[in-house]
Amino acid sequence: MSTRFQDKVFMVTGGASGIGKTTAIMFAREGAKVVVADISTKGGQDTVREIRQMGGMAMYIQVDVSKAREVENLINQIIESYERLDFAFNNAGIDHKPAHTHEITEDMWEKVISVNLKGVWLCMKFELAQMLKQGYGVIVNMSSVGGLVGAPGLTAYAASKGGINQLTKGAALEYARLGIRVNALCPAVTLTPLTESLLKNSPEQAKQMIEKHPMGRIAKPEEVANAALWLCSDAASYVNGICLPVDGGFTA
Repeated sequence: MSTRFQDKVFMVTGGASGIGKTTAIMFAREGAKVVVADISTKGGQDTVREIRQMGGMAMYIQVDVSKAREVENLINQIIESYERLDFAFNNAGIDHKPAHTHEITEDMWEKVISVNLKGVWLCMKFELAQMLKQGYGVIVNMSSVGGLVGAPGLTAYAASKGGINQLTKGAALEYARLGIRVNALCPAVTLTPLTESLLKNSPEQAKQMIEKHPMGRIAKPEEVANAALWLCSDAASYVNGICLPVDGGFTA
């Protein structure tokens, strides 16, 4: 266990699996008090259990990030428990089945935008209100390389991530002189349960996907999580308003 984030309060949405779970565990190893927020109770509690088993501090709060009342309740519970929120990683998100733009249904569009873009905005809305009271804080939003380059077949997803990038930049400028930094991460394809399923069930499609990445492999969750830790740390104290590719050169 390290002490880099000793007694700091860190919250991650989408902390039940994938990048969110990995990041939660890594912050706990650095001494942070971790709040795991997710719509999945079982997955969220599993993450908390793993953190506690290694001697870390963690609690789980169920939340649907597309619902304002639930997000407000999430932040209120954090403040009731820990009295502050130092770092927030707005990581929760969904994708959609590949479809050309004219084939995307209204329901598909609204669901993706509601969770990915509205969800990040709602989290920021209540996080920022608390951080303004404190006079400090760091927010990291989960975007994607899909928000930086074209993503044929995933335009609803890409639109949500492009929106997150603009939300990040605008907020970073608004709060830059108020002690709050706001940045975003833009990973390429990362090894999560979703991609593991693709690798197993569609090896040819997976091979094509991997070949698009210059380093000949996809990212490990730890590699994305490390970028989140850095953005929250004092080492990144003058880093604000960036949408950081963690993509092995994909966008190059």
